[in-house]
Amino acid sequence: MRDIRRTSRRIDPKTLHRLPLAAAVCMACAAPAWAQDAQTPPAPSTPETRARTLDTVTVTAQKRVENLQKVPISIQAIGNAQLEQQQVADFDDYAKMIPSLSYGTAGGGVFSGPGFVQVYMRGVASGGDGNHSGSKPSVGMYLDEQPITTNQGALDIHMYDIERVEALAGPQGTLYGASSQAGTVKIITNKPDPSGFAAGYGIEGTSIKDGGIGHIFEGFANLPINSNAAVRLVGWQKYDAGYVDNVRGTRTFPTSGITIDNANRADDDYNDAETMGARAALKVDLNDNWSIMPQIMGQKMVASGSTGYDPSVGDLKVKHFYNESSKDRWNQAALTVEGKIGNFDLVYAFSRLTRNVDSESDYNDYGFWYDTLAGYGAYFYNDAGELINPSQYIQARDGYRMTSHELRLTSPAENRLRLVAGVFWQEQKHDIHQRYRVDDLASVLSVSGYEDTIWLTEQDRKDRDEAVFGELTFDITDKLSVTGGGRWFRANNSLRGYFGFAEGYSSQSSLDPAFRYGEAGCRARYGDPSNWVKYEGAPCENFDKTVKEDGSLGRFNITYDISDTKLVYATWSEGYRPGGINRRGTLPPYLSDFLTNYEVGWKTTWADNRLSFNGAIFREDWKDFQFAYLGQNGLTEIRNAGQARIDGIEVDLNWAVNYNLTITGGFAWYDAKLTETYCGFTDLSGNAISVCPPGTINPQTGDPVDGPQAESGTRLPLTPEFKGSLIGRYTWDAGQYEPYFQASVFHQGDRITDFRAAEHALMGDLDAYTIVDLSGGVKRGSWSLDVFVKNVFDKRTELTRFAQCATLTCGNQPYTVSTPPRTIGVRFSREF
Repeated sequence: MRDIRRTSRRIDPKTLHRLPLAAAVCMACAAPAWAQDAQTPPAPSTPETRARTLDTVTVTAQKRVENLQKVPISIQAIGNAQLEQQQVADFDDYAKMIPSLSYGTAGGGVFSGPGFVQVYMRGVASGGDGNHSGSKPSVGMYLDEQPITTNQGALDIHMYDIERVEALAGPQGTLYGASSQAGTVKIITNKPDPSGFAAGYGIEGTSIKDGGIGHIFEGFANLPINSNAAVRLVGWQKYDAGYVDNVRGTRTFPTSGITIDNANRADDDYNDAETMGARAALKVDLNDNWSIMPQIMGQKMVASGSTGYDPSVGDLKVKHFYNESSKDRWNQAALTVEGKIGNFDLVYAFSRLTRNVDSESDYNDYGFWYDTLAGYGAYFYNDAGELINPSQYIQARDGYRMTSHELRLTSPAENRLRLVAGVFWQEQKHDIHQRYRVDDLASVLSVSGYEDTIWLTEQDRKDRDEAVFGELTFDITDKLSVTGGGRWFRANNSLRGYFGFAEGYSSQSSLDPAFRYGEAGCRARYGDPSNWVKYEGAPCENFDKTVKEDGSLGRFNITYDISDTKLVYATWSEGYRPGGINRRGTLPPYLSDFLTNYEVGWKTTWADNRLSFNGAIFREDWKDFQFAYLGQNGLTEIRNAGQARIDGIEVDLNWAVNYNLTITGGFAWYDAKLTETYCGFTDLSGNAISVCPPGTINPQTGDPVDGPQAESGTRLPLTPEFKGSLIGRYTWDAGQYEPYFQASVFHQGDRITDFRAAEHALMGDLDAYTIVDLSGGVKRGSWSLDVFVKNVFDKRTELTRFAQCATLTCGNQPYTVSTPPRTIGVRFSREF
């Protein structure tokens, strides 16, 4: 989708008295032409005869500035004007506008509020809960030149003073690396401009049906220092009102007969969030060839409640008994240096991201269902030997540190032979602390040093990536060009620390010492507790594992320019994710997975640049794909699951119908399915096993299995077969005012929650939905007033579904995450 703006301007009535003089000047300067046409003066311009054309949209998808219509990649760009027209504030606002993009939120045993987004593209999604120590994301997120993707998901950037969003579908492995296996999303900010002062602000108020009142305050200022330097400052404060109620209720545990009450937690509209943030950038043009731009951005979000609701309790309702909250604080320092070496462009990009998340989660369902189905409550007692309430709640702290460097050279765009080449280095650290607490738990059942803690995770994860990359393009003729590219990478991923129970709760004496964990693992590894060495406060370090790998990725493209406004292309490309270590350290590591893409596409412009029609048809083969799920004790387990294939088509349309009306839209259709049976286990080296008739022995446990968990041909989860959007905007002139009306329709088809047959039957399907947004307003000069309604018909959109342990035990109580109910808003903005 593209930024569409007026190309004609209205005459201010205050300047009419100057028209005779202006006309005389024009006649004097253009006398020959005027003389020739004196007998046939042109017809006066009217709204019906004035033409609207599509703006030229520039993108940086291939690490150089290019016209979108000349880039042989399936890419959608949403410009500044359309971001404002759609009242885009956060990720979910623009995600619905991009057919190739889908997403979910973290669920299970972690806080499931805002700020935890799992991004997918082109159906490359296997499911999973997005818990920590999971697979790396398959979609890379960038803020300008710097990556902003942490292991648990991307930063949810507040979308203000943004130049454009670029969504690159398909593997971008050669130029963007490991976390761009299925695609890349780039958020491009407005840069400091020394040519003149500019400033603006926006004020927005919203009201959610049967929910609370929200608001946004935001502003920017572009401050020139001199002719070669400027500062740009941006700030925002946002309050997202709640709409999920935590209703009053009780719960009785069958083993002990203990009844608990949530009277002190019940509250209406309790899933609210407040966000504050700022961005500051300084750009200095050192000379005609070199510039430097340091930038710092930070944001703090304090959220409570859960965006997931429990249909068994009621519409947009839950019945929770413990505190649920999150405090997410992050900042990113970035530096971009641009210059020339000879006639080559050089770019150096550095970033340092720090993110700290403190969260609390209600984990009561886990205790209740295990007690109901397995007598779980009999194992929980106090120091007096009395049975206690076995409810659990989680207190977690996650600390992320990510540092990246990229240095690249780009040859002149006008050369027949063009090169992009560079080096990349990145290191991510994740400090993980999670306490699963049970109030009044006996000391012998509590992890040493952690009162009332039935389970402790104290781990440090480190992921290091190094790469050399390059792409070379050659124009065989003025119409035919070929591109070949590669990326040579090396990855080193490690996980170490402590996980597990106290020794008094589970001695695990029957297990092989290599498979013992918790304090039982400490004893197996170090002997008597007097020999244990604490690990960051935990009883000991009970595992330390590392995975190292290296390899290469490739890309080949051939492009044919039919004319200046039409091209077709064919692409073969590869993407990958590195392997890693399971949070449950006794499990084998998981292996890398690879995605191979075969694609043909077209970029076309018609009707004197009033209509663009772009699209792509592709097939993607996903080899040994990583599958994350909640396993024993509610821990994330990651295994390689064999093979899958995604066939699809993507189309987008931009049409300037006339001076008043513009239409933009797009759709994507996907057929994503397993091409190999999933047995649910691997061999001892981590390779997926796809032949497992009933009675087959699982080599990791020695137990027989009942047969495969999913047959070949099973649909992949989370991605719809069809997703599309259509936006129409009508503007007209009314004196000095420019009113408008806009209607937007977004549709997403049904999806499955899990490709495993038993879990799918338990969790069910996510229903298809269609959302309609309406807006209208008026603009005059530098100010504008907008009134909008999102989700006009108040649809319940089933974005994702999760349970606190997605097994036959806890899956009896799944939660559904939906977009907010109907929201009415008013916005006033002004620029200077």
